[in-house]
Amino acid sequence: MHPTIEQLLSAGPVLTDGAWGTEMQRLGLPVGECPDAWNLSEPDKVEQVARSYVAAGSRVILTNTFGANRFTLAKKGLADKVAEINRAGVEISLRAAAGRAKVFASIGPSGVLLMSGQATEDQLRAAFAEQARAIAAAGADGIVVETMSDPIEASLAVAAARETGLPVVACMTFDSGPNKDRTMFGATPEQAAEKLSAAGAEVIGSNCGRGVADMVAVCRRLHAATDRPIWIKANAGLPEVIDGNVIYRQTPAEFASYVPQLIESGATLIGGCCGTTPEFIRAMAESIRS
Repeated sequence: MHPTIEQLLSAGPVLTDGAWGTEMQRLGLPVGECPDAWNLSEPDKVEQVARSYVAAGSRVILTNTFGANRFTLAKKGLADKVAEINRAGVEISLRAAAGRAKVFASIGPSGVLLMSGQATEDQLRAAFAEQARAIAAAGADGIVVETMSDPIEASLAVAAARETGLPVVACMTFDSGPNKDRTMFGATPEQAAEKLSAAGAEVIGSNCGRGVADMVAVCRRLHAATDRPIWIKANAGLPEVIDGNVIYRQTPAEFASYVPQLIESGATLIGGCCGTTPEFIRAMAESIRS
């Protein structure tokens, strides 16, 4: 196990952070605008999100770099800003953490499909390597490959991230299939755990998806399929659109009530995804303490 992960886990379950996208939208990020570009144009607002999670008790916070790969940034005319946006994202989170939390930088999907020939495996791996190098150079403590649906893409991202020498967390999203327990590409938790472990991820997990209630079974299955620590970040239930606004109805207390079940099912690093806020993290901190 990587020393950074070992050190984190030595004091019991680790509380990570909550959502970034929905929090930045609350601070004025227009829907459809590139969130990662805010690292350059609105660094204070991005830092406000990161600081709020540190204050709430997060021992690991992520970075505003989820879509900061060249494929995703190219759609916004920002392909030449990969290094700059990733570096700024890590620096913002490090400032906010101020030594009180570890910073694990976020790498999300490329937004292109291998199976339809939009990119080759070599091109994807090169894009993830470019992002991972910028993240490592900026001083991140680790990398989280997250919200992945295609195990092949996830494995390419993990392999690229591992070249930095940083610990790598790899997370898939399970929200498809008749039982809503497969990724969009049909992978089960067992298949994902096997593939991601083989790719060299130090921590295996799941994020996003349908909500924390469904995440308990996914967590149990991941835990049974690998000897790696398990990372879980669920959404605050399913979103509803009301008057053009996306609303998550689950309360922090309801969400936090599932923390004991997640820990019992094998989760050792726990946080929230879409719709969760610093209040959710506070409630989870209380649940972990008790």
